[in-house]
Amino acid sequence: MNDVVMRASGLSKEYRIGKVIGTRSIRESVMNSVSAPWRKLSGLVRGQSAAAAGLDESLWALEDISFEIRRGEVVGLIGRNGAGKSTLLKVLSKLTPPTRGEAEIVGRMGSLLEVGTGFHSELTGRENIFLAGSILGMRRDEIRHRFDEIVSFAEVEKFIDTPAKHYSSGMYMRLAFAVAAHLDTEILLVDEVLAVGDTSFQKRCLNKMEEAGRDGRTVIFVSHSMPTITRLCSRAIMLDGGRVQVDGPSAEVVGQYLRSGHGTTAHRTWDGETRRPGNDVVRLCGVRVHDGQLATSEALDIRRPIGIEIDYEVLTPGTALQPGIHVHNDRGDHLFCAGDTTHEARQVPKDPGRYQSIAWIPGNLLSEGVHIVSAAVSTTDPLQVHLFERDAVAFQVIDTMDGDSARGDYGGWISGAVRPLLEWSTARQPVAAG
Repeated sequence: MNDVVMRASGLSKEYRIGKVIGTRSIRESVMNSVSAPWRKLSGLVRGQSAAAAGLDESLWALEDISFEIRRGEVVGLIGRNGAGKSTLLKVLSKLTPPTRGEAEIVGRMGSLLEVGTGFHSELTGRENIFLAGSILGMRRDEIRHRFDEIVSFAEVEKFIDTPAKHYSSGMYMRLAFAVAAHLDTEILLVDEVLAVGDTSFQKRCLNKMEEAGRDGRTVIFVSHSMPTITRLCSRAIMLDGGRVQVDGPSAEVVGQYLRSGHGTTAHRTWDGETRRPGNDVVRLCGVRVHDGQLATSEALDIRRPIGIEIDYEVLTPGTALQPGIHVHNDRGDHLFCAGDTTHEARQVPKDPGRYQSIAWIPGNLLSEGVHIVSAAVSTTDPLQVHLFERDAVAFQVIDTMDGDSARGDYGGWISGAVRPLLEWSTARQPVAAG
C-alpha cells in the first residue's frame, strides 16, 4: 500500500429499522421467547403487524464509499446531520461491521467517537489508561512513560484513582481524548465530541491534533465548524446521503459545501418586480459576495479584500439613494454597518435604471467564521429606508497557517469578532546610569 494507511473500498452500511441488531444475553433471549406470544396477541388486538407498522424497513447509512488516505494526512469529514459521517468513523474503527465492502488499515488506531468510548466504568482513570494502551498493543513501560503527560493534559490528577463511573461527561471527554492523542497510534479518528468540553479544552485539543499532523500521524476529523476544518485539514471529504459528494483540498470542499445550500449562500437574486424587496422608489435585484477578482465566492481568504455587491433598480426619479450593508457573525453579534457616504450617494438624485454598488471590506479585518450580510438602500436627509433585506447573503472567512495573517504561526482558537493585522514596533529602553 506504499504510504497509504487507510483504503475504503465500496463501504456500505444498512440498518434494519425495527430489527434487533447484535447479540442478546441469555436472559434477553429467554424473556423474548416467553413474551413473544403475548406480543403477537397484543399486535392482533391492536390490528397491527410489524410490517403494517413500518418496522421492517431498511436504511442505507453508507453507500459505496471509496477513498484512500495517506500517512500524515489530516482529513476532515463534513456534511449535514445524517450524512453518514459518524457511521463511517464507526465502521473504520471496527465498532460496527460494514454490510458490503471493506476497509484496509495499516497501523495502530485510536478513536474518540463518543464520550467514554472504550472506557470501563468500574475501573479507575489510571486503570483505564493502562487498559487502553494494552488494547493498542503497548507495553506497560511505554504507557507509564506517557502517563503523566496524559493526566496533566486531561486535568484529572485529583480523580485519577476514582472509578470512571463517577466522572462527569467533561472529565470523561478530557481523559478519553488525552489517551487517544498521547498513546502511540499512527491513526487518530475524532468525532465532533469536542463540543462537550470548555473553550480552553477545545483549544488544547485542536492544537494537539495539529501537532499530530505535523508529526506525521494520520488524523480523520468530523466537524461542523468550517473554520476548524480549513485550518486543521489539508483535505476534506463531503458526505451527503451516505455517499461521497466531494473529495479534495479543504478550502474547495468547504466552498462546495456552502454552495450546496447546507451552509451559506454568497449570491441571491430576486425576479419579478413585485417580488423584489423595496418600494415604488427602488427595488433590490441581487446581492453577491466576491473576491478581489470579482468571482463569486463563499469561502474567502482572511488576508484578501471582500466585495459585497448590491444590484438594484431605481424606479422613480428625484431621489438620492445610499446603499448600505449590515454585517453579523454566526453568533449573532452585530459587527458593523456601513453605507456609501460619498457626496453623489447622499446628495445627487439617481435617474431610473439599473445600478450596482460594491462595498469593499479590507483584508485582515474580520475574524474567521461565517458572516451574514443584510442589504439596504436608504435616503439620508430626511432618513428613509426604502429597502432592507435581512440575511441576504453569507460568506465564510478562512484563516491560514502561512504565517502572514494576524494569526501568525499560532494554530489554536483566537477569540474576537474581528482580527485586524496591526503594525507593531518594539524598542529597548536604555538603562539609566547608576
